[in-house]
Amino acid sequence: MNTNADPRRMSSSTTRPLLKILLAAPRGFCAGVDRAIKIVELALDKFGAPVYVRHEIVHNRYVVDSLRSKGAIFVDELNEIPDTDQPVIFSAHGVAKSVPEAAKSRNMFVLDATCPLVFKVHLEAVRHYDAGYQALLIGHAGHPEVVGTMGQLPDGAVTLIETVADADAFEPLDPEKLAFTTQTTLSVDDTAEIVERLRLRFPSIIGPPKEDICYATTNRQAAVKQIAGQCDLVLVVGAPNSSNSMRLVEVAEKAGCRSGYLVQRASEIPWNVLPSTGGTIGITAGASAPEVLVEEIISALKERYETSVDVVTTTEENVAFNIPRALRDTAPVT
Repeated sequence: MNTNADPRRMSSSTTRPLLKILLAAPRGFCAGVDRAIKIVELALDKFGAPVYVRHEIVHNRYVVDSLRSKGAIFVDELNEIPDTDQPVIFSAHGVAKSVPEAAKSRNMFVLDATCPLVFKVHLEAVRHYDAGYQALLIGHAGHPEVVGTMGQLPDGAVTLIETVADADAFEPLDPEKLAFTTQTTLSVDDTAEIVERLRLRFPSIIGPPKEDICYATTNRQAAVKQIAGQCDLVLVVGAPNSSNSMRLVEVAEKAGCRSGYLVQRASEIPWNVLPSTGGTIGITAGASAPEVLVEEIISALKERYETSVDVVTTTEENVAFNIPRALRDTAPVT
C-alpha cells in the first residue's frame, strides 16, 4: 500500500479520485461492551430462547437486531416480562437500585451485564453518600448510565452537573462536604473543564482517585485527536443514542478536522460532503460499534474512490472482564 502518494491526485489508471483513509486505533468494542454481548449470547446458548434484556444491551442497532434474531427479547421495563424462569439481563449501562429489587421480588433469574467500570462509579456514589457528602454527578440527563447511577441513592440525593454553567450555578448545602463522580463516556476535555471549575469553587470537594471516564472512552478520543488535524472530515461509526460515539464527533471537530459525521451504516455515508476530488478522511468507531460496520463503510468508499488505508495506533488495549459465574461453564476456553 502506497501511503506517500498525494491523496488529491487522480489515479492514472482510473477516473476515480484518490482517497486516503486514516483508521483510528483503538476503535470499536470495549471490554464492557464485549462482555455484555457475550452474556446475552452465552445465555441463549445455555438456556435457549427467549432471553429477556432490559433496555438495549449496548447502544447499537446492528448488535441489538442481531441478538433479537437469535432469540433475545428487549423490553423497556421489567413489567413487560411475563413470569418466567428464563434469564433476565440488565444492560451494560447499569440500572437503578430499584430494578434488581423489583426483579428479586418476582424471583427473576437475573444476569447483570453492567460494565464493571460503571459499577465502580455506583460504589463511589454510595460510599460518598454514606460518608455524609452531598453527591454530584457529572453527566448527561436521561442517559441510561446516569439514570442508573443517580438511582443508587434516594430521590433528590444526587445533583446532576452537565455543563460549566451548572458548576457555576450550583449552591451546596455545605461546601466542605461535597463529592463528585462522572459518567464513564464523557468528553475527557469537557469533563476536565467542569471538574476544574468545581475544584476552583470548592477546594475541599472529593473526587475519584482516577477520573471515572473509562479507559476505552479516553483511548478512542485520544486516537481521534491524533488523526483529526490531517483529515478533511472524520466519520464516526456509532449510534445517535451512544454517548461515547457522539463525543467522538465533537472531539474530532475540536481537534482540527473540518467536520465530523456520525454514521450507523454505509447507507448513511454523507457522500455530498466527502471530497469529490480526493483527499483524506478519518474513520473511527464508538465503543459499542462492531468492526463489521467499519469494514462495510470502507468497502463502500472503495467503490467510489481509489483508496489507501493507514491504521494510526495510539495505544494497545488488553482489558477483559469476567462473565457471570452462571455462564462460565458455557464460555469457550481461550
